[in-house]
Amino acid sequence: MEYISQPWPWYISGPSIAIIMFLLLYFGRTFGMSSNLRTMCAIGGAGKRVEFFKFDWRNQLWNLVVVLGAVVGGFIAQYGLTSPEPIDLSASTISDLEALGFNNAGANLLPPELFSWDAVLSFKGLAILLIGGFLVGFGTRYAGGCTSGHAITGLSSLQLPSLIAVIGFFVGGLIMIHLIFPILF
Repeated sequence: MEYISQPWPWYISGPSIAIIMFLLLYFGRTFGMSSNLRTMCAIGGAGKRVEFFKFDWRNQLWNLVVVLGAVVGGFIAQYGLTSPEPIDLSASTISDLEALGFNNAGANLLPPELFSWDAVLSFKGLAILLIGGFLVGFGTRYAGGCTSGHAITGLSSLQLPSLIAVIGFFVGGLIMIHLIFPILF
């Protein structure tokens, strides 16, 4: 059990991702989480009103299993594989997090300042969820895919738009954490 709860080395995880991507490309499939939202809308009947949702969603049911696996895997990781030990963070990381308002950095995997019900159900928490959800949804549609689709499928099939999107994701993340996050919190 110890082996599965620790980070896997690159020589196991990297080739595993490469084999999965080879199989997906071989069978003409693409991996991405955001495409499942389109599939769920099509299943719900959105194709009757919007042309974008008119497609054969039955061919995408395999990708919904990926979403189910992510949810079940997250549940198992949180409730079955989480160590009660504090996360081993460097002193500089702890001081940086405390400067941003995080108390007891490393005590929990998910800091309660962001992920507790009190934080989420506050006005600021709800506003961040709504605005952030809209921006992520818009950005995903505008970029033609999500981070997992571009970074895994797009880069493995050598698509230049995916490389540009992945660079944009990283730059956006740096801007968010260094410029916008300190203003919000």
